[in-house]
Amino acid sequence: MAKAMTKSQIAEELAEKLGIQKKQAVEYLAVLAEMAYREAKNAFTMPGIGKLVLVDRAARMGRNPQTGEPISIPAKKVVKFRIAKACKEAVLGS
Repeated sequence: MAKAMTKSQIAEELAEKLGIQKKQAVEYLAVLAEMAYREAKNAFTMPGIGKLVLVDRAARMGRNPQTGEPISIPAKKVVKFRIAKACKEAVLGS
């Protein structure tokens, strides 16, 4: 399995494809990430890739893996990423 691209590699490829400097591409990635963090509570969509959403997870009973003792897991909010249909089809095929 190939290694995942690093932030530097992503910025380099963005800069090359868009004809901008690598420093500008790094700034673009930082602004995009900041915007995603800020807007996740309202569902942040990256067209063709997916959507960041904030989801309420209900309280539930779990089990301590060492002792097998039941424990109560409280309700909480979690961030999830839902993959777009176009992305699934592009990666996995039809």
